[in-house]
Amino acid sequence: MDNYPQTELNVEDAASFLKIPVQQMKELIERKVLVPNWNEYQHLFRFERKSIRIDIGSVLVQKDDGFNLILGFPKIKRAMLLGPAIKFNFSDIKKIAVEEKMNGYNVRVILLDGKLIALTRKGYVCPYSSEKVNDLLDHSFFVENPQLVVYGEMVGPDNPYVPKGIYGIESLELFVFDIRQKDTGVPLPLYERRRLAEKYGFRQVRLFGEFSIQEAPSMIMNIIQEIGRKGHEGVVIKDPNMVLQPIKYTASQSNCSDLQHALKIYNESGRDFIFSRIVREGFQSVEWDENEEDFRKRCLRLGESILRPMKESIVHVREGGRVAEEFTIRVKDRATISKFEEYMRRLGMDIVFSEPKTVGDEYLVHMKKVSKSTSDKTLAMWEGQLWS
Repeated sequence: MDNYPQTELNVEDAASFLKIPVQQMKELIERKVLVPNWNEYQHLFRFERKSIRIDIGSVLVQKDDGFNLILGFPKIKRAMLLGPAIKFNFSDIKKIAVEEKMNGYNVRVILLDGKLIALTRKGYVCPYSSEKVNDLLDHSFFVENPQLVVYGEMVGPDNPYVPKGIYGIESLELFVFDIRQKDTGVPLPLYERRRLAEKYGFRQVRLFGEFSIQEAPSMIMNIIQEIGRKGHEGVVIKDPNMVLQPIKYTASQSNCSDLQHALKIYNESGRDFIFSRIVREGFQSVEWDENEEDFRKRCLRLGESILRPMKESIVHVREGGRVAEEFTIRVKDRATISKFEEYMRRLGMDIVFSEPKTVGDEYLVHMKKVSKSTSDKTLAMWEGQLWS
């Protein structure tokens, strides 16, 4: 492991930049609300918890000439009933825009010390994602627009967080869904953002169109049915001027796909994660006024997504196996593999990496993450222990 010099935060200047008292700045550090990243990124300080109105995952960048604040992506609230939610949240505008919500993982991209880096939702610098964005994005955008941050979804099968083969992507791609100002987090209006991203050749999430408030619920229902048949996730409903907060809405198939994954590793998955997706199915079924046949199909889809993966895990443990999640990554620089392995270890992940396999000009690596809690709990049941 490389040794990197320790970076100290200039507390007085940081407090001045954030417009807070120096003592409060010291308290953020002492309470480990604000902590440095690792290795060569120790001059990037991430917010471990929300504080002073700054969201978790925001990153304070200390530079020779001052600071930048890369704000975390605001949590988008979810519509349970399309009609009432659109009417309630967008009553001040006449039309809303609808973009696709893709199923991957969220990164923020900035130019730092001559290279692009990808910040995860929690504010870490992911070595794998950073290598990828350096290949996928035009660096001149960041040179010519130094005050802008690109927000995107990393999507595809070579994905160590949310591997999906549903989009016809060979490895991994980044789809831009937002561009915001550094320091303030103010977003560009939707069409301005799309024009700018197109200018630099960035791939973008699909824009389904712009609809009046009155027609939007039925139009979005049709869109959701279309993308649901493809196994895609959902939509984000936006004010084209990006003044009002967007809301999201997902397809039944996506809810069930999430449940399939969660119930495979049932003892690691949060109860709220599972319960909220079941509740979504109830609200959607009622709003869509499903007939008995469609409702029965939904029940079967939901029930199978819950029971089948759990049954498969139980049987797998009975036969001597360990429940595990499998991923692949594909890199050009072999050193990225070691960096990513260290990164996952620091995050507390117990992952076994295979030997790299050469594929063209890249290295393909298979990873297996053992779900220890689910494996141990299931084995205990087979040994006769009781559920407590």
